[in-house]
Amino acid sequence: MEKKVSNKVSSKAVFLAGIIKENPVFVALLGCCPTLATTKSVEAALGMGLLVILVLIGSNVLISLLRKVIPAEVKIPCYIVIIATFVTIIKMLTQAFIPALYDSLGVFISLIVVNCIILGRAESFASKNGPKASFFDALGTGIGFTMALCIIAFIREFIGTGALTFGYYFPLPTPLKWQILPESIAISLFVQSAGGFLVLGCVLAFIAWRSNVKADKKAAAEKARIEELKAKKAAEVAAKKAAEEAAAKQGSEAKELEESPKEEKKDNPEKPLEPTKEVA
Repeated sequence: MEKKVSNKVSSKAVFLAGIIKENPVFVALLGCCPTLATTKSVEAALGMGLLVILVLIGSNVLISLLRKVIPAEVKIPCYIVIIATFVTIIKMLTQAFIPALYDSLGVFISLIVVNCIILGRAESFASKNGPKASFFDALGTGIGFTMALCIIAFIREFIGTGALTFGYYFPLPTPLKWQILPESIAISLFVQSAGGFLVLGCVLAFIAWRSNVKADKKAAAEKARIEELKAKKAAEVAAKKAAEEAAAKQGSEAKELEESPKEEKKDNPEKPLEPTKEVA
């Protein structure tokens, strides 16, 4: 995943790469610990994702600004110190303004420091590119991580409780709850630890199946294109051969026409004139 963005690569491409092509959870399989632990509800998953986005943006931009100052021998410790600083700030702000979310996430806020997604982007991207590209890379990666958390949390909460809730962790005047399925048919296993592994495995299996289907379609289309090119080439060769045979036939006919008068002259030679007798 190490790369250096050239001037020709747009910020949009860098931003979208972290969401789709290089999604940290569904593609790179990074950050699985918070993915499994904080996805019991969509609200908690969204909160965790927002905190990771803030830490990613702050650490990526600062490391990008200091990339030429930090010695190569101590760059990893420096990166960890920078990330830990932002995590501490975010942790204190969350505890002060969103205490319910802080209590829900608990130790996993502090574990953002050792989240391999943040350290990986700092090492592979921010340390090699400018602040602008690093900002969009952090934003795209953070959104991709949050999107993955919310997808898994939606499945777990919907099947595990039959409802979707919002406002229990974020400071809303009135908590919202949509009871979509009866609680009697909800499967509580999905809001437990085993449910996280089960849902993550099913989502990854679905993504792998979709990738295989796309690969098969692409291979079939490429095979059809190759067969079409072969048929076209064979038709061109056959047409060229037919044209050469027609030209050769026309040439032989023309040669026969040229030789036929000569043969007639040989078959019918002109008789010599008889000498006239003089009258005595």
